[in-house]
Amino acid sequence: MSAVSDLLAFQRETEALAQIMGRLGWDQETMMPRGAADQRGDEMAALEGVLHARRTDPRLGEWLDRAAHESQTQTHTQTMAEAAQLRLIARAYARACRVPVALAARIARVTSLSQGRWAAARKAEDLSGFLPVLAEVIALRREEAQALASGGDAYDAALQGYEPGITGAEIAAVFDRMRPRLVALRAGLRDGPDAPVLHGHFPRAAQLALAHEVAGAFGYDLTRGRIDEAVHPFSSGSHNDVRITTRIDETEPLGCIYSTIHEVGHAGYEQNITQDYGLSVLGQGVSMGVHESQSRIYENQLGRSPAFCHWLYGRMRDHFGPLSVSSPEAFTRAVNRVASGFIRTEADEVHYNLHIMLRFDLERALIGGDLAVCDLEAAWNDRFAADFGVAVDRPSDGVLQDVHWPVGLFGYFPTYSLGNVYAGCLHMALRAAVPGLDDRLAQGDLAPALGWLRDNLQIHGALRDPRDTVEHATGAPVGEAPLLTYLETKYSALYAA
Repeated sequence: MSAVSDLLAFQRETEALAQIMGRLGWDQETMMPRGAADQRGDEMAALEGVLHARRTDPRLGEWLDRAAHESQTQTHTQTMAEAAQLRLIARAYARACRVPVALAARIARVTSLSQGRWAAARKAEDLSGFLPVLAEVIALRREEAQALASGGDAYDAALQGYEPGITGAEIAAVFDRMRPRLVALRAGLRDGPDAPVLHGHFPRAAQLALAHEVAGAFGYDLTRGRIDEAVHPFSSGSHNDVRITTRIDETEPLGCIYSTIHEVGHAGYEQNITQDYGLSVLGQGVSMGVHESQSRIYENQLGRSPAFCHWLYGRMRDHFGPLSVSSPEAFTRAVNRVASGFIRTEADEVHYNLHIMLRFDLERALIGGDLAVCDLEAAWNDRFAADFGVAVDRPSDGVLQDVHWPVGLFGYFPTYSLGNVYAGCLHMALRAAVPGLDDRLAQGDLAPALGWLRDNLQIHGALRDPRDTVEHATGAPVGEAPLLTYLETKYSALYAA
């Protein structure tokens, strides 16, 4: 066997073990008994130790060197897919070798325990009791980021685990260009008429039934997935086992519907990657930013479009009976209502990126050591009041609302806005490629849009780097202008009605 064959066979086993660890995380948030938290922490730490040992196995370096030699001497001709796998494995190997195994295992155990303690603290509104746990998570992630940076910027090193090839400074520059137009749009909408609000009682069973129907309309294959409930909706898995969660509030059904569509965007990306890439480094989304582009274009540009809202209005009436909004047009404005809410996952498209900018600045300061954990709540609340004009009323509406920091996902948040930027580029290209798209969306027919996204982006998995993935799909450079133009056009029309 060639070095490439040996390497890819070894990597396939590593990917399979990583999927098992992901399944433990899924179980922890959906079905695990509360009393199992400490044991699960030990299990996650043990499995992380096994994975870290495989990811730093010296044979990886030897196989990579031999593969390069075989390619140069033409004893083995690499395909594009093989070359991409070698590039990604080499990148991950170099990264993993910088992190001591004891530190990797400790991070796995502490973040597993922290997740359960965050959920309890959030429910009890007990931030002070959770801060020592969060401080330990941050200290461990800072130590890891410093090891990865090898003397460079620690936050930039953390970012590479989520969006390879980008820096904090580049993200800050994008956000600085976006902020003035977002603030101006928000200010203009404040003077417009208030959008209607959907209210009433929406039974749990009916919400779940509609969530399954909508997931199917967006192409989610339930023979290779499932829908469960969790405090914080998420997608988990890849290839032929991709699971999602949603949340249900019987007074507010749109949260369930649109969190389901959002997570189906993630799951659809994973399910649509070519089967040839299964259990390989190519068989998953190339970055969290590109992943988020799929969930955001599913949820927003498609799912919140006036055309699709007209179809969804009819399905809502079929599942729940007469609604408090009396027409498809009023329902569309309710779905796209602009308000300065506390919760990021419930934010409208105008405010959403402002939520991300807040988190990006704070986590960058936390990892850089410029913000102490004891000052985090005050910093959050001050920034929120300045950006949204509303005072945070309780920790679950503020610094405790997201699970990301408790489980150590520093560098993750900015990829949400990068995903919005990518989605803006993809949407512009999709509209040009699929004339008459709104007529299909108004019938609940998403096949043309989903087919274009599948064929132009999703099937390729991690074959190309993030920016190249989007540019290959659209045929144009990545930039924030398409997103901002889309937002200004859409909301100016809605609020002029």
